[in-house]
Amino acid sequence: MDQAGTLRKMTRRDDRGKVAAVSGVKVIAVTSGKGGVGKTNVVANLGYALATLGKKVMVLDADLGLGNLDILLGLTPKYNLTDVIHHRKKVREIIVEGPGGMKILPASSGIQEVTHLSNGEKRNLIAQMDTLEEEMDFLLIDTAAGISSNVMFFNVAAHDILVVTSPEPTAITDAYALMKVMSTRYSENRFQLLINGVRCESEAKDVYKKLCTVADRFLNIAIDYVGHIVQDPVVTRAVREQTAISQRYPGSPASTCFRRLARALSTRHGEVHPKGNIQFFWKRIFQVA
Repeated sequence: MDQAGTLRKMTRRDDRGKVAAVSGVKVIAVTSGKGGVGKTNVVANLGYALATLGKKVMVLDADLGLGNLDILLGLTPKYNLTDVIHHRKKVREIIVEGPGGMKILPASSGIQEVTHLSNGEKRNLIAQMDTLEEEMDFLLIDTAAGISSNVMFFNVAAHDILVVTSPEPTAITDAYALMKVMSTRYSENRFQLLINGVRCESEAKDVYKKLCTVADRFLNIAIDYVGHIVQDPVVTRAVREQTAISQRYPGSPASTCFRRLARALSTRHGEVHPKGNIQFFWKRIFQVA
């Protein structure tokens, strides 16, 4: 069963068979080969940094069953996507506003149930999700760590796959394993790489070179280096205080790195999205043709 092939067939095409024009929303899956590399912290602070640049940001917590984005930001959502599925709430009613004006879509328990929905229920959910398009420039997907089918599904559906790793040998190995699975099983051939928790940029570039050397030898993929986040004591402090680093410590080295990353991704925002527009992202997630 070629899941990636099935998803790609669902991309809209015009009368000449060309991929239709896409919306202005950029969907980025933020993922990692293993836990403990600071992926969710990256999502929270990248979202905040993008918002401070004037971008409309929505974050989907897709770490099924173990989502902790709300805890990291000191938020207490009363509802999640389950309430929308069961017609208890509209999708706009479950959205929580985070720091900087970014929006959080709590979906940890809700996404697990979509495979059991009827096509009519799925289409109703997609219609509601599609109404959010005008409220987003970026949709960040905080996936679970690892190579589970849920992680793969979100990664395949997104426009870009941002792989977060650290300089630890195990983290580098697992990041490579993630990209290998995505390439060999799902035909993904382009990834963005962010190295978290490094002492300096040269250490981050060394990690990038190691991954590229192995990938060039064994895989047919391209890895784009998009940045690094330096080791910074305020990172742990901000986590304990349940706040975004750049909000509480705007002058810190880590905050500078997140702002640089946000600017880099904003520059890429105008690029063509080969996987279709935001409506078709939701269709891929909810498996509706």
